[in-house]
Amino acid sequence: MSTSVSPTITLGTRYATELADLALPWQAAETPEPELLVLNEALAADLDLDPSWLRSADGIGLLTGTVVPEGAVPVAQAYAGHQFGGYSPRLGDGRALLLGELGAHDLHLKGSGRTPFSRGGDGFAAVGPMLREYVVSEAMHALGIPTTRSLAVVATGRPVRREAVLPGAVLARVASSHLRVGTFQYARSTGDDDLLKRLADHAIERHHPSAALADQPYVAFFESVMQVQASLVAQWMLVGFVHGVMNTDNMTISGETIDYGPCAFLDAFDPATVFSSIDEQGRYAYGNQPIVAEWNLARFAEAILPLLADTEDEAVSVATSMLQTFRDRYSAAWSDGMRAKLGLADADPSLVADLVSLMQDNHVDHTSFFRALGTAARGDVEPARSLVLDLAAFDAWASRWLALSPDADAMDRVNPAYVPRNHLVEEALTAATGGDLAPVERLLSVLAAPYDVRPGLERYLEPAPDSFGQYTTFCGT
Repeated sequence: MSTSVSPTITLGTRYATELADLALPWQAAETPEPELLVLNEALAADLDLDPSWLRSADGIGLLTGTVVPEGAVPVAQAYAGHQFGGYSPRLGDGRALLLGELGAHDLHLKGSGRTPFSRGGDGFAAVGPMLREYVVSEAMHALGIPTTRSLAVVATGRPVRREAVLPGAVLARVASSHLRVGTFQYARSTGDDDLLKRLADHAIERHHPSAALADQPYVAFFESVMQVQASLVAQWMLVGFVHGVMNTDNMTISGETIDYGPCAFLDAFDPATVFSSIDEQGRYAYGNQPIVAEWNLARFAEAILPLLADTEDEAVSVATSMLQTFRDRYSAAWSDGMRAKLGLADADPSLVADLVSLMQDNHVDHTSFFRALGTAARGDVEPARSLVLDLAAFDAWASRWLALSPDADAMDRVNPAYVPRNHLVEEALTAATGGDLAPVERLLSVLAAPYDVRPGLERYLEPAPDSFGQYTTFCGT
């Protein structure tokens, strides 16, 4: 590993030094023939990184972890987690590294090689899954949903064996941190309450500083994490996003979406929708996401019990009482979002409930339908009506809704015209894996302004053709 990087760049070592018990110093694998595939120049500028320098040999070295600033301490982070409900006491960054902090953000890699947490995996990643995370995470950012960001994808020149031999790649990812529920589960499993407290204090300072001022800081911390997660999952539901792998090691303390493995977006509205090939029981189906979030937060509460009260019985009582507020928090966030999608300041809950039933019964295209309702609010109901089979039911519902004078302009500001439709993502990734990046670049351009309909982009508005068939996603490992 070289240290001949530009002296103007400093990577902080805060996590590596303050929480050394939860980190293993490590270094990225060498990249035989690195090639920059895509660079997020706007994000680079936000991080005070020179995009032109990032395209240089040393810049690409930073993006792959093979050239790091002097004094940096790259680490593989330790965490535990419940994966599909089963507890794994030692997970950690099996193919990832935290290079360090750039100001208030982590610079993190995926696909950088084996670590002591690899558990038999090769530690590498393929071009397609890394570009998927780049495309979808940047789309989520453009939609206004809290998320990790993608700075770059670099092809490594190393083949990766999955179901076939694929070109390898490293993703450079940025987040406000990579602290997870699983991080707290790991700290709790050590039996070291001082480590647990130091981790919580670190998280509070980075993400929930107001909790430090409360009479019971750790109770306030738990409440704040619960609130940001309730808001986050509500936003997923409102745009039809299916995360696909909501393990506790994939739930952040910051409230950012993390890990875009087998994720996808709804076409036909159906709460039972599952895309992930490994979710055979439908645990992480679209409609289950709020319930799973609550379950994950219960595991978080268990992990921080020693901080919530002086005795375990008291702590359990506090945690139980707090958890009972999650559903109301989520429902409030989702209901507010649905009213906004309908252009209403207020509405009878039955109006929203009846709409959800109508959408489910008729399997309407989620994105197209809400966008067409904006047209209906302007007086032309036909685009929305044409998406529904039960016309009488739609007409009855629409008359109730239109009587409330919905604000069409406000609707267009919250109902995206463009989302990363699954068939378009697959088309772009297949082309990129074969060496053609133009479809990825075009898709990124479209998704950067999801609310603004533009001429010439009609195919990006349309749901998948019937020939696309049933969609299945894979985790990429």
